[in-house]
Amino acid sequence: MKKRVLFFGVMALLVSAALCGCSGGKSTEASKPVKNSSEEAPAGSAAVSGMTGTAEAAEPAHGGSAVVGVTHELVSLDPHQSTDARTRSVVFNLYEGLVKPDPDGNLIPAVASDYEISDDATVYTFTLRDGVKFHDGTTVTAEDVKYSIERYAEIQGESSAFSVFDHVEIPDEKTVEIYLKEGYSEFLPEITFGIIPRSNPDPEKNPVGTGPFCFVSYTPGQKLEVERFGDYWQEGLPYLDHVEFKITADADTAFMELQAGTIDILDFLTGAQAKAAGEGCQILEGTQNMVQGMFLNHSYGPLSSLKVRQAVCYAVNKEEINQFLYDGRSYLIGSHMVPRLVRYYEPASEALYPYDMEKARELLAEAGYPDGFDLEIVATTASTQYMDAAQIIADQLSRVGIRAMIRPVEWSTWLDEVYRGRQFQATVVGFDGTLAPNYWMMRYTTGHSKNFMNYSNAEYDETCQKALMTVDDKEKAELYKRCQMILAEDAESVFIQDPANYVAVNRRLGGYVFYPLSAQDMSVVYEK
Repeated sequence: MKKRVLFFGVMALLVSAALCGCSGGKSTEASKPVKNSSEEAPAGSAAVSGMTGTAEAAEPAHGGSAVVGVTHELVSLDPHQSTDARTRSVVFNLYEGLVKPDPDGNLIPAVASDYEISDDATVYTFTLRDGVKFHDGTTVTAEDVKYSIERYAEIQGESSAFSVFDHVEIPDEKTVEIYLKEGYSEFLPEITFGIIPRSNPDPEKNPVGTGPFCFVSYTPGQKLEVERFGDYWQEGLPYLDHVEFKITADADTAFMELQAGTIDILDFLTGAQAKAAGEGCQILEGTQNMVQGMFLNHSYGPLSSLKVRQAVCYAVNKEEINQFLYDGRSYLIGSHMVPRLVRYYEPASEALYPYDMEKARELLAEAGYPDGFDLEIVATTASTQYMDAAQIIADQLSRVGIRAMIRPVEWSTWLDEVYRGRQFQATVVGFDGTLAPNYWMMRYTTGHSKNFMNYSNAEYDETCQKALMTVDDKEKAELYKRCQMILAEDAESVFIQDPANYVAVNRRLGGYVFYPLSAQDMSVVYEK
């Protein structure tokens, strides 16, 4: 058995530069725009100079409350059903897994205090932390953990990373062993999902976890209220007594509420919004660790042609989008991977489609569309960045004869019609992921439930499967890089950027930190 200390459990996945959370410490200068290179990851969080100031030094204190703006409806409060990034960022406060991520991309102790992985990566053994309690006051048991793992595996299904899951054993009351059908070295980041009590038959209506906050009430489409969990295992946390996640489906409306002071924290602001937020806010800057792009449905006639998709890629000016939305501070990408997963990121994909209108027109003509074609772009009103990007892209495509029209929809409609129903031609959206590289790449395999683009490539399928199965990390990295190049060469979609993330935080609050995945960690936020 290989012993792995939890703080270094994902060293193979660590980023080249840690995210630097702004926690009410010293003033810090804005980070410079990041150049695209294989040796430099996007800048960490910093207060943005020339906007609304920086966090002021203050000692964390207990008490108080905060209102967090959420511009998407919550899909489910059941942690095993929560699939979209925004929902996961909220329920992060209610639930914890055996391990959980920290702001630097490490997996740190949570319900488990230690773990071991067999040499062939087929057995993962966890030692449970003493005295961890659920919100209902009961103590977490090995049976609860076993139940949670088996339930999550069943819900995720065979098309997920849990296709390699075999069974769970409990050697004693403090130990849980997860057995896999075959070696899988990326399994640890997959088990950050929430541990729940087996005695709770309906976690959707009665959310009970081990997180720093416990459930108070939920009004769909309006708000989720949580309160401090007094028996939380991590001493001293959380600081706030009460947090409200206020749901406002329209991003522009949420921004106006931020300016009016009825929302204290709002993320994913554009550069223009960050500058207009008002003196009552401090603006913090991080990265979204997200693949933002215009995703193409390969089942739509013109887009089934490689040359047409390549033409679309050449016609989109990524830098123009970056400058307009984020003051040039995003990281421009060329495939479906974020630069922070440095070991697995393929920078060569960035160079395939430089902005070239003449090349776009030439390819369209060769494909049989000399006069262009009609293209409907779906974008959700829940995100200003998606709507604005769609507008810019539509204008850019018009310059090469592609007649693009934008169809705005609410987030729930996007999930039903585009993501699940696959009834679309193109859509502007962003996808986050976990610390496991396969999470980013597997969605493009033929027949995968998340492959809403209807993409299929036999070489990609074979390469991705090899990467998933190998326990040799060097080989794994090369295989995933090849996967990225296949997507880029196929012009699978228009991969644009890992966007800058401007977050507005009310000046009376401190402690906000950024994570390398979706997480609004309110346990470390405090009133000054």
